[in-house]
Amino acid sequence: MDKLAFLDWSLIQSFLAVAETGSLSGAARQLGTSQPTLGRQIRTLEKTLGVEVFHRHARGLELTRLGRDMVPAAQAMHQAMNDLSLAAAGAQSTLEGDVRITTSVFMAHHVLPGILADIRETEPDIRIDLVASDDSDNLLFREADIAVRMYRPRQLDMVTRHLGDIPLGLFAARSYIDRKGAPTTPQDLQHHDLVGYDRSDLIVRSMRDAGLPAQRDWFKVRCDNQTAYWELVRAGCGIGFSQSHTALSDPNIVELVPGLPIPPLPVWLTAHEVMRQTPRIARIWDLLSAGLRPFVS
Repeated sequence: MDKLAFLDWSLIQSFLAVAETGSLSGAARQLGTSQPTLGRQIRTLEKTLGVEVFHRHARGLELTRLGRDMVPAAQAMHQAMNDLSLAAAGAQSTLEGDVRITTSVFMAHHVLPGILADIRETEPDIRIDLVASDDSDNLLFREADIAVRMYRPRQLDMVTRHLGDIPLGLFAARSYIDRKGAPTTPQDLQHHDLVGYDRSDLIVRSMRDAGLPAQRDWFKVRCDNQTAYWELVRAGCGIGFSQSHTALSDPNIVELVPGLPIPPLPVWLTAHEVMRQTPRIARIWDLLSAGLRPFVS
């Protein structure tokens, strides 16, 4: 019983990662460690407990009945450790340290760099980590301190602020217009080369909502990565959609069919309510709000 009372948290963390991913390789990627290290930790845990928590088979590791019973307690420990981390981080009182910001790939490439350059000049003692991802990073587990998102996050214990909406438009490169001409009505679009998404049907659905019978084969070039998508439009591959502020800042881009009913993108700042009061987080929050103001209406 004494051994259990002093069970190393890292062993429980490794157990939970393997339980969630079903393999040492997946858990190693999740924790940023090596498979041999995880294997040793699982063996140490089983030796300490005196029981097996995983069955080994060719496809990976499968929880034993006892292992399955342990998962809720391990998850509770994970949450408790995270709560301790958040409480400690929230108590920091200086305008220095690290702030991790997550946002979409497009925003990270085309909007935030200039804003972050101004922030660095204003607050040189605060270091910035920028995570460019279209996934929903979990602020609860410190994967980011502040999120700049195009939707309102619904996680509990979050502070959110709607900064406004980014207008969208329809654009093409001058090289495309010189080659193919410019559509003058929404109906003309089906006779042009359009750049669309591959797996996502967002553009197709939006066009249909606007009364256009869009089909996947209308889009002659398709890509889901938003920054690569925009570069395809800039290169003259076809007509595409973009944030108006970014598009109109490029002299080689022309706006087409103004007034097309395209829903704007809402912009939300989000942070964990504990971290939001940390001076460095609060400062970056305010500077991000000010920096994003010219992009929203």
